[in-house]
Formats: sequence, structure tokens, C-alpha cells
Amino acid sequence: MSDSKHVVGTTDLNHIEAPVTWRAYLICGFASFGGILFGYDSGYISGVLGMDYVKREMGNAVSTDVDPSGFILASWQKSLITSILSAGTFFGALLGGEISERIGRRTTIMISCLIYSIGVAVQTGSINVGGLVAGRLIAGFGVGGVSATVILYVSEISPRKVRGLLVSGYQWAITIGLLVSSGVDQGTKDRDDRSSYRIPIAIQFIWAFILSAGLFVLPESPRYYVKRDRLESALKSLERVRGQKATTPGIQAELAEIKANYEYERQIASNSWLDCFRGGFAPRSNLRRVIAGTSLQMFQQWTGINFIFYYGTTFFQQVGISNAFLMSVIMNVVNVATTPASFYMIERFGRRTLLLWGAVIMCVCEFIVAIVGVADTSGHAANICLIVFTCFYIAGFATTWGPAAWVVIGEIYPLPIRAKGVALATASNWLWNCVIAVITPYIVDKDRGNLGVKVFFVWGSALFLCYVFVYFFIPETKGLSLEQVDKMLEETTPRTSAKWKPSDTFAQTMGMANNDKEDSAHQEKV
Repeated sequence: MSDSKHVVGTTDLNHIEAPVTWRAYLICGFASFGGILFGYDSGYISGVLGMDYVKREMGNAVSTDVDPSGFILASWQKSLITSILSAGTFFGALLGGEISERIGRRTTIMISCLIYSIGVAVQTGSINVGGLVAGRLIAGFGVGGVSATVILYVSEISPRKVRGLLVSGYQWAITIGLLVSSGVDQGTKDRDDRSSYRIPIAIQFIWAFILSAGLFVLPESPRYYVKRDRLESALKSLERVRGQKATTPGIQAELAEIKANYEYERQIASNSWLDCFRGGFAPRSNLRRVIAGTSLQMFQQWTGINFIFYYGTTFFQQVGISNAFLMSVIMNVVNVATTPASFYMIERFGRRTLLLWGAVIMCVCEFIVAIVGVADTSGHAANICLIVFTCFYIAGFATTWGPAAWVVIGEIYPLPIRAKGVALATASNWLWNCVIAVITPYIVDKDRGNLGVKVFFVWGSALFLCYVFVYFFIPETKGLSLEQVDKMLEETTPRTSAKWKPSDTFAQTMGMANNDKEDSAHQEKV
């Protein structure tokens, strides 16, 4: 039977669906391992920039009053080394969105791992700032491709009941990568040779190998196969990721709904990049969804979280906190330990609720740190406050904006432009990540803007805008299939979306749903 002639029988997807099995958890959990690359590459640089050997070999001599080591990296060096990764990931995410449409999600991730490894090799062999910059730029293309495509892949293969939980696993992998990087930095910081920074960099080869090797045996996304009109392959893929026979009603119903939704969306628009920006500001228009996704990722960066993970070590050194490397490890432990709470919360309370309350909690923590830092001129109480409320702030991010922002961008786009929409949103994340990485040393360092702890006023103010944005633009997508999200956006608004319930399916709307008798007959025939 050829793909083009394959007919799918189904009953109502709202009532019949394949059960959630251990296989879905294993497949999605392994794919989310891609977050390790993201987190580790983002995190190790904070410790490397604070190492005495690196500052002595790549920085400039200063008085011990400025830095106890007698050397320091200039603001432009820290800014360039840190931000260049984000510049590469911006373009890598956009390319990943295009390539994954042509050759598949799985293959795109493997190619991205290869590019990432090349960048790691260049960094490992570097002996100056120029080498680090070049290597991080190349690695950035790989990280960008992985970050955009993993979210797309996991969102498309996850069962709707636990999709938020499984996509949140990607954010948890990011936090684990950040923690591992800070631990490795802590272990090598006192080495007085090039191994001090080469060991943390070279360990990244391990993550790339594990992810790319494992993807050889994982199935491709069934939604990618539907887009390529390969329905037999899509059916086999669903059979693998759901752990059910292809003839079961749930598998048949899900495939019919994916196919019907794609046909419906294809009648409205094609899948070009230009189509991402069409439709005006109608509730379900592509343009409105792209604005929502890209803005959500922008605001995730403006929560200020990467300020802690990019510049935490050097910032803690500047404000006089002893053992800044250990403080960075503690912050990462908090990040890893609290993220799993989101696995339950995101399915219990929903994406929109977590984003709204997360903005409130983080805003309060940021302003407390900033106010106490300004009021306490001695610095002792301010440093204690900085440590305590920064931990609360990180916990707030880890359980809300960290995972929820990634979950939402994997859910709100229609199938024809989903890969491109996720790519645009991920590119937005990296663009603003780059902007913040560039400007932070100039506004915080003592010889520049000298904001110091007052930078938390900036992040706190941005979090107020985060709340306003979510309230007016981000719908609740909890418990819906990706196809039902399309229906919900067509029939409701973000503020009333939580009350929406599906009344029919795209398969019924497009006339692809058969009655139960026809469905049973088809299954017997298959």
C-alpha cells in the first residue's frame, strides 16, 4: 500500500486516543538531552572568564585593588567571548528551522551536533581570545540548530496529556548542563596551565556524541512525515512513539487529526517564510502567533536569568562575595533541584498561570535585592540578601518561565509553519540573549556603568512588562492536542482560553472521520 493512497479511519479524537506509555517518556526524555548542550555551553564560560590563568594569559594587568589576581579581562573581551555564542545560535536556529523541514527533525539535530563538535574542537585548541571567539561562534550554529529542533521534535511526538511535562524536560536538561559546567569549572579553576579551561571545553564532545548516537535509533516525527505526504511512515512513527499497534483506534484517530489539520491549514496558506507573517492580528493568524512566540522568548531573556549564569562568577567577585565559584555552583544546584517541580505544575495549573505568577514572584525578588543593595552601604547585609533572594528568584524562574516559555512555543504554531515558527522564536531567544550578553559588562562593571547590584532594578522592571505581555497575548494550551490548539485560537482569546473545550475535530470538519462501523471495517482490512 503506497503512502499516497493510505486512508485513515477514525472516531472522535477527543474521546479515543492512545494511552501514555513508558516509551513516550523514554524517547522524549532522551531527545531533551539536547538541553545539556545548550546549558553546558552557556554555563562553562562564566567560570572560565573568572579563572586566574585565563585572566593572566588573555587579559590585562591591573592593580590588586581592582582584582586580587592582578589581571582582568576587559569588558569588551568578556562581552565578545560570551555573546558570540548567541550570535551563532541566532543563525543556527533559523537554519535549523529550514533544514528540519527538508530533511527531518532527527537528521537536523545530528548535523547540528557535528557542527557543535567542530566549534568545540576550535575552542579546545585555542590559546587566545580570538580562538575562543571563533570556536564559540561555530559551536553556536550547532547549539542553535539543536535548541530549535529539539523543542519542535519533542512537542510533535509527545502525547497531549503530558506534553508540557515532557517539553519541560528540555529545560531541566539545560539546568543540568549549567550545573555540570559550574562543577567542572570549580574543579579546574586552580590549575595553572591551559588545562584549566581546556578540560571544561573538551567535555562538550561527550554531550554531542551521546545525543547524535542515540538519535540514530529514535523515530522521526509523524507530523514531519504527514507534511511530506508519507502517511505509512507517519503511521509507523506513531506506532513506535505511542507503543501501540497501528490498527488501534487511538493511533488511527491521531493520524487522521494530524492529516486533516494539515490539509485545513494548507488550504489557508502555504509553508513559506513569508506565510509566517501573514494574517494580520486576527486571534489565530500566523503573524500574531509569531509575535507571541518571539516576544515570549525575548521576555524570557529579559527576566535577567542569564546574567546570573553568564556573569555570575565575575559579578559575585565584584560585589565582594568570597568563593564566587562556589556561589555559582549553589545557584546552579537550586536551578536543577527546583525545575522538576514544573513537571507537575505545568500540567496541573497550566502554562499561562505559571507565566503570570512567575513574573510576579521574580519581580518581587529582584526589587528586594536591588533595594537592599542600595540601602546597605556596608555591603554585608546586601550580600546576604543577594544570595538568598537570588536563590528564590532562580527557583521562581526554574518552575515557571524556564520551562513554560519553551512549552508554549512548541504548541502555538500550525503544522505548515511550525518548524519555522519555533525557529523564529528560538532565534529571538538567542538574539536577546546576545544583546544582554553584550551590554551587561558595560552597565555592570566598575570601570563602565558601575550599576553593580542596581542592575536588578532593570530586570525587575522588565518582569513587570513580562506580566502585562502574558496577560494580553499568551493563551492557555494545557491538555490540548496541537491540532486542538489551532481550534482554540480560532474560537477564543488569551484571557478566556482556559475555559475553552473542544467540540469537534479537524478530521470531522474536513470530512475525514468515518463512523464507528466504517472505522472497524477499515481496521479489519488493515
